[in-house]
Amino acid sequence: MGSLDTILDTTNKTLWQLIEERASLTPNKCMARDESGRTMTYGRYHQWCLEAAAGLHAIGIDVGTKVSWIMPSRLESFVLTGALSRLGAIQNPILTIYRAREVSFIAKQSGCEFMIVPNIFRGFEYPPMATEALLGLDAQVLIADPDLPQGNPHLLPEYVPVLKELRWLFYSSGTTADPKGAKHSDYSMSAANNGMQWSMQVGPNDKAAVVFPITHVGGLVWLFNAMQTGVELLMVETFSPAQTPAYLGRHGVTCAGAGTVFWLAYLNAQRQLLPDEKLMPTVRIFNGGGAAKPKTLHYEMLAELGAPVIGGWGLTESPINTMVHVDDADIKKAETDGRACPDVLLRTVIDGHVCASGEEGELRVKGPQVCMGYLDASLDAEAFDEDGWFRTGDLGIIDEDGYISITGRLKDIIIRKGENISAKEIEDLLYAHPSIADCAVIGLPDDASGERACAVVVLKIDSKLSQQEMVDYLRDKQLSMHKVPEQLEIIDVLPRNPSGKVLKKDLRATYGGKA
Repeated sequence: MGSLDTILDTTNKTLWQLIEERASLTPNKCMARDESGRTMTYGRYHQWCLEAAAGLHAIGIDVGTKVSWIMPSRLESFVLTGALSRLGAIQNPILTIYRAREVSFIAKQSGCEFMIVPNIFRGFEYPPMATEALLGLDAQVLIADPDLPQGNPHLLPEYVPVLKELRWLFYSSGTTADPKGAKHSDYSMSAANNGMQWSMQVGPNDKAAVVFPITHVGGLVWLFNAMQTGVELLMVETFSPAQTPAYLGRHGVTCAGAGTVFWLAYLNAQRQLLPDEKLMPTVRIFNGGGAAKPKTLHYEMLAELGAPVIGGWGLTESPINTMVHVDDADIKKAETDGRACPDVLLRTVIDGHVCASGEEGELRVKGPQVCMGYLDASLDAEAFDEDGWFRTGDLGIIDEDGYISITGRLKDIIIRKGENISAKEIEDLLYAHPSIADCAVIGLPDDASGERACAVVVLKIDSKLSQQEMVDYLRDKQLSMHKVPEQLEIIDVLPRNPSGKVLKKDLRATYGGKA
């Protein structure tokens, strides 16, 4: 059961084909465990998916039916995903933090026919919101709290595998005015998993933390990986910095995802213990991405928790473009976002020309993991260049060894008196300040300079920081004075989306009126 021989070849296979193969190969292997102690084997998962598929088919869901679903990270949510895959529906997982405005926009644009929601989650009642979002559409609301419809699998129509057609709609997490719907197939999602698997070398004896919403694109990647490898998934419905790390440690986590905000929480939890107590004694990697990481974090995690940071870079439209490999040197793990995963092509472009090694430019990508375009096809012309490369909007450098370093966003440049300032350059320095636990640098309108830089920081416990102390620190780090933030704001926690990216638009709205 623990043999590497049980890792499947995922080439040209749909998610449902992999679910069937995994159930046949290791039916009694534990697939998932939740915080309440419930477990589910791969065999039970397969059967439960079939029963749910039959129940969903009986109410009208079939091949090509457009189904939006908003569900917490529960066993039933993975079952719903598998059941809809068996039916060949077009799935649109929606983040649980979205409310009527975003959900209504998504439902109308996607032509939603069914919307599956919980009753109440984290104090919010979803059915009224779903009903409001579907006004004017010929669509039904189905409440799964948590039970799913059940039926007789023998009544299901024959399954016809479709690899490269539209099967998934993932919307960007709202850092822009309206979410953008990226079209994915089983082929593109499987390719994203192939990149993760190449990097992390997951095996059947691993136990992986699923601490982010499974309605995020990363949740589906982990479902593909589970079917490929037989890994055990440790489910977390709502991440708690105080309780989740201990839960993961008790159950033998080896792959502790899923990005900077989570890694910082693990590190803080470890520091609350005695030095000889290990929070996660079995952990072998801290995997993830989705947000910038401090260059010092890898070494801190290695020293205090005993495992390296295995970071990567991807987007909703193009998941897992690059990752650090488990065998890479520490300096690459600490200071880069990895290299191109197999079959992925990368280049940087600035002012219309392709950059040389070490030259900063916009990162553009080609590969099987890139989406089929946007549901709103009018966005495609700007999203893809004339040679078919996807414009990521991320700025970066590709070194002579092929490793990339994300340096910022095209739209995350502060222009002060005509000079470009990289927010990430300042953030990297501030992260290393002994009093700072987390930080973001934003540009705010300024009558005199066009824009001024504002540092928004979260302080470590019992720490203090003044504007002058910050200025002196950055000057000592030899940061050019025109880049030093003119404004300092101290808050308890930075607003982030589920993948860990700081919601800078919220910070700009909060602090933009100050001078």
